[in-house]
Amino acid sequence: MLRMGISLFMSPLLWVWCLLQVGRSGNEEHYNLMLLQLKSVEYERERVSFVEDKKERWCRLKRNLLFLTKNKSSEASEVVILERCWIVEFRSKTDVSIVLKFQSGEPDLYLEAASKPDCESWAVALGEANSEGLQNKIQQLRRLIMEIKEERSSDEARQFVPSSQVDSLGEPCFTSIQRIANEPKLEFSLACKDLVTATRDRKLNTFVQVSVLYPAEHILTRYSSTEIVEGTKDPLFLTGVTFPPEYPIYEETKIKLTVYDVKDKSQDTVRTSVLPDHKEPRADTGRSFLGCTTFRVADLVKSKEQQLTLTLRTSDGGKTVGTIEVNLVKMGELEDGETDHITTDTQDQKCALVRECAATEGISGKDNLPSLNAVLKNPICKLYRFPTSDNKWMRIREQMAETTLSFHVPKELINLHIKEDMRRNQELKDLGELAPHWDNMRKSVIAHCDQMLSMYQDTLAELGKHTGSSFKSSCSKGEKTLEFIPINLHLQRMHVHSPRLKDALYDVITVGAPAAHFQGFKNGGLRKLLSKFEAERRNTGYQCIYYSPENTAKAKEVLSNINHLQPLISSHADLLLNSASQHSPDSLKNSLKMLSEKTELFVHAFKDQLVRSALLALYTARPGCVLKKPAMPKNSTEEGGDLQHQDHPSQIKRQDSIPHHSEYDEEEWDRVWANVGKSLNCVIAMVDRLLEKDNVSNTKEGENDPSAADCKVFHTGGDWYEQLYPLVITLKDCMGEVVTRAKQSMAFVLLQELACGLPQCLMLTLRRDIVFSQALAGLVCGFIIKLHTGLHDQGFLQQLHTVGLLVQYEGLLSTYSEEAGMLEDMAVGISDLQKVMFKVIEAKSEDFLPIITGRREHYVIEVQLPAKMFELLPQEIKEGKLLRMYPVLFNVGINEQQTLAERFGDTTLQENINQENLELLKKYYKLFTEKMPPDCLPHFQEQNDLKGLLENLHQNIQAKKRKNVEIMWLAATICRKMNGVRFTCCKSAKDRTSMSVTLEQCSILRDEHQLHKDFFIRALDCMRSRQIQGALNESDDPETGCLTDNKPTSRHFYPVALLLVSSHLLVVWLILSLALLLAKYQ
Repeated sequence: MLRMGISLFMSPLLWVWCLLQVGRSGNEEHYNLMLLQLKSVEYERERVSFVEDKKERWCRLKRNLLFLTKNKSSEASEVVILERCWIVEFRSKTDVSIVLKFQSGEPDLYLEAASKPDCESWAVALGEANSEGLQNKIQQLRRLIMEIKEERSSDEARQFVPSSQVDSLGEPCFTSIQRIANEPKLEFSLACKDLVTATRDRKLNTFVQVSVLYPAEHILTRYSSTEIVEGTKDPLFLTGVTFPPEYPIYEETKIKLTVYDVKDKSQDTVRTSVLPDHKEPRADTGRSFLGCTTFRVADLVKSKEQQLTLTLRTSDGGKTVGTIEVNLVKMGELEDGETDHITTDTQDQKCALVRECAATEGISGKDNLPSLNAVLKNPICKLYRFPTSDNKWMRIREQMAETTLSFHVPKELINLHIKEDMRRNQELKDLGELAPHWDNMRKSVIAHCDQMLSMYQDTLAELGKHTGSSFKSSCSKGEKTLEFIPINLHLQRMHVHSPRLKDALYDVITVGAPAAHFQGFKNGGLRKLLSKFEAERRNTGYQCIYYSPENTAKAKEVLSNINHLQPLISSHADLLLNSASQHSPDSLKNSLKMLSEKTELFVHAFKDQLVRSALLALYTARPGCVLKKPAMPKNSTEEGGDLQHQDHPSQIKRQDSIPHHSEYDEEEWDRVWANVGKSLNCVIAMVDRLLEKDNVSNTKEGENDPSAADCKVFHTGGDWYEQLYPLVITLKDCMGEVVTRAKQSMAFVLLQELACGLPQCLMLTLRRDIVFSQALAGLVCGFIIKLHTGLHDQGFLQQLHTVGLLVQYEGLLSTYSEEAGMLEDMAVGISDLQKVMFKVIEAKSEDFLPIITGRREHYVIEVQLPAKMFELLPQEIKEGKLLRMYPVLFNVGINEQQTLAERFGDTTLQENINQENLELLKKYYKLFTEKMPPDCLPHFQEQNDLKGLLENLHQNIQAKKRKNVEIMWLAATICRKMNGVRFTCCKSAKDRTSMSVTLEQCSILRDEHQLHKDFFIRALDCMRSRQIQGALNESDDPETGCLTDNKPTSRHFYPVALLLVSSHLLVVWLILSLALLLAKYQ
């Protein structure tokens, strides 16, 4: 039941029209019948009241008709047609209002529900009943049908049949455009000639809108637009049109080209591409319609010259306003000649899109497609051609793609966190009996840990339900269920073909700064929070033992080694006994060798004073204890613990009811630990003795009687097993005793870490996990892309397993307000990537997604490659050598908030981060020069140049210049020269990131590929155009992926907000205001 208050109604004229439309359906009986049928309709709502007369009314919804009646049994008194309208629902928890807005200009209709659930239900019902909403659904279904048909046609390799023919199912068959796998289906360039202007004195500023008409559906969909070319009637457009492989386009598909004249470019907006297909831009938008034309794809593909010259006509088809040339672009074809043959009205027009070159073997190949398709999806491509300084053409394909790793990596990581936390909770429970003080502490810690574990499990369950886009848009960065997902993670790739240079790929991974947006930045980010927490732990008066972060990390490492090595030692011991039972000397030697290696690693894992100190501390926590020696550790660095003097555990009175704790021998651990080594030595000695006797026996028996030797083998086999079995059992028992004590002692250390900081410790762990998850998803994506592009570069592969991979992050965050907290989160998250190692394995199935193993202090990412690609790797990588990562972060704030931070705030955070990461970069460079031969890498031949870049970077960081973007350019150049992976990050990976990436791309074209200096700005404008390839909905923002409105941006109100939070700015504002007032009244 829904109660509504209606303050405004449709105009009387519309009401009369509505009633007439209802009346045409039939007589009064038919009308009553329709009302009776409404009782079974899903969206029926009752009890509606009008504000004017305060009388209750009944409201019923049928399709796109909203009926209003005076009571439940009466006939409808008014009807509202839900056409060309949209629903506005207020998002606050208390507001239950709905507003119906009409495009026709009719007054808004305000409705109010009785409860929030009713309000939401009515909002959905009214939105779906809207005729435009139904049309959108129909269009989406038709598009889905076309995609299904496309898949069928590609799988079955359908032959061409006329569009008039139909298959046995009654559905039309369409001709697929056969293209190279994973390459665009169709690409073409555009150029206009002899465009007619309304006035002779004015020059045209034109662009072309491209729309697609689906065959047999008669649906026209806006697809893309070119850039605006100014001041000529013969525009040559730099931006081409490309249809990706999965796009449902056929030879029967028609493409409509519409040319617009932009009267004032400054007033033009990107929203041209999202206008309704049946509408032309209004006159007040600053543009006007010139002409349009339509062609079939088959006409372009089958033309001999692969070029069409079409006539542009006005909307009524009468007047000719010029011509437009459509040139087909084919992969692998090169255009000869120079650019001088192109003549236009201005020098800026010496540019056009031409045929793209085929990628070299080192850049792409069919073998790469399965594994890359498992990682990348929904590519968006743009094509360009720019002139070089020697009047040649360079060809550029720009591609942006999403990655499935945005969700895959966080889900794998959360699953590992759950397993690790469950194992830790069990280890805490296995500590055994503790004194009441420590037992209560353990119970509190386990309770808090169980709450966090439940939260991780809920998050993983919610992510498992996600079925939408493969990336998280910026408007979702504050959602709790998506807080582990990176923001706007994309691959930005530029493929350049120059006439005299080798083809080149330039990849940049763009992603929002890894940060815990849902938790907020009121108290700063991880860098500040961790420092503050550690200081509070050190000075806490809580009744627990303080262990430094290094000792805590060591305890986690010991536990990890135990869990890893104990099963391996047991397995090798069983193999040793199996070899003994089979009397196989070679197998016995190999098994003994593996057992010895793993046992030595096991013994050395406990060769640390921390274990001894933790065992002593654990003993003092038992219900009763008497020490032969003082239990106080010497100091925190030497012994690994510092017992608090207040309520010290050693001061707990002995409880005589537990006699087995009456004494504690500190040297007992040394004996237990040494017994493992002694047991191993006994096994080794026995194996050597058996092999020696076997050699002597076989020699003597073989000389006398071969058959007797065989008999001896049968009898001695049982002797070997019987003699080794008790020694192996003793080794396992000694190892089990060590494991039990070591596990309990290290679990006790972790108990102290958690108890000293509840609940802040767990919240910081959660925040760090969130930030690390976002950073790791980007790193895995970058590594896989870099590995695929460098498979044929032996120098890079050698660098990968000899030195490691450099990963350079370019941060564009300011050091003011919330972004300072984001930068602190980002710095810690990127630093934590140092504990990540990569391993390349051969894929055993069609699933090429990476596999993540490990724990919080150490992760191994297993990247799967198909067999043909795996064979290209060096032997070291194929044998499973772990590959190290060297992440570095350089940040330079560039927005208006950074201006305030530099003038009135503090930039120390940015300076410290840049200085720290410069040292890391120098460390990598030193390893690079020591381990890599000078002629191994193509970029490394200029060693002095690379060294000079590092020195220049050092000087710029020390200069502390405001907004010194030279730091970013130098760091990016050094990264590319050392075969690193590039990342660019800002708050949401939108505006600042896109500006930085496009500037970097054009700078590369200028410096590395001889882009003509007069075309730098125009090339930059083309790449920065927000027009994208693909159909756009009317309310979609291609940059943010969320709904947009016409609200003014926050920067219009920015200065006033700043004045309220800064006393210095407030004083300046008051002085300036006073001066302005005096000047005004004088």
